[in-house]
Parts: sequence; structure tokens; C-alpha cells
Amino acid sequence: MKKYYFYIYEGVGRLGIGVESERITGLHFERSSISRSDISLEETPLHREASGQLQEYFSGKRKIFDLPLAPKGTDFQMKCWEALLKVPYGETRSYGDIARSVGSPRGFRAVGMANNRNPISIIIPCHRIIGSDGKLVGFGGGLDIKEFLLGLESKYAKS
Repeated sequence: MKKYYFYIYEGVGRLGIGVESERITGLHFERSSISRSDISLEETPLHREASGQLQEYFSGKRKIFDLPLAPKGTDFQMKCWEALLKVPYGETRSYGDIARSVGSPRGFRAVGMANNRNPISIIIPCHRIIGSDGKLVGFGGGLDIKEFLLGLESKYAKS
């Protein structure tokens, strides 16, 4: 199965989009490391569609992504990522909130680890998850980018 990777420049810098079997399998910040084995650096139609939707997101015109996703993870991680997709644009939840929503009320640390392993950042909005005290904690793209994304969504949430 051929894996395609393509880089775009958007509101937070260079982003790498991974596509496999016509589904998005990754969205990574330039700071993140990805395995470069078995990938082809080619743009596909899905890369173009994802890039267009990300441009709309960064301009405040898109609040929900409509892309075929195929994240790979454990059953628990998949449940956590599904819960992240339910956090509305412009809102936040705590790690404890997500833990309770996936039936693991004391699993906030495990939720944090699942967030850390989220392979499709921004589209699966792990940036919307904050500490129970309201502080910004943990984000693979860096807390500066998490703050930027939350500010962007706050700015456009009412429009």
C-alpha cells in the first residue's frame, strides 16, 4: 500500500499531510518527526482537498472538516480521538471530561497520552483539550501553536 506525503504552508507554518488508500492518516507540524520510510512525496487530489479545507479553517470560514480520515491507534486511542471530534469549534474540554466521555473517569493521564499520539492534528482537534484548571498543557505542535489555534477559533466561533 503506497503512502503519500505532501507539505503545505498554512497559518501555523509547514504542515505535512499523510494519505494512504485515499484517506488522511496524518497531519503533522514541521517540528514533529515522521517516519520517512515507504512514503512518496507526491501531491494527491486528497492533499489538495485537505489543503483547501485547512485554508478555509485558518481564514475562519470552516469550522468542521469533511475529509476521509484513517487514524491508526489502539482501541482506547480511537475512542479518545472520536471524542475529540465531538468537541465543538471554539470550545474546550478538559482531559478529565474526555476520560469520562470514553467511560474511563480516572483515565485523564491515558487521555493525555492518546492526545499526544493523535496522528491527525488540527482536524482531530486535540488542541481543544486543556488542563482541569483551564491552563494550556501538552501539545505536539507546541503551546504557542495551541494558543494560536484556540485564539483563532475563539475569534471566529460566533460568525
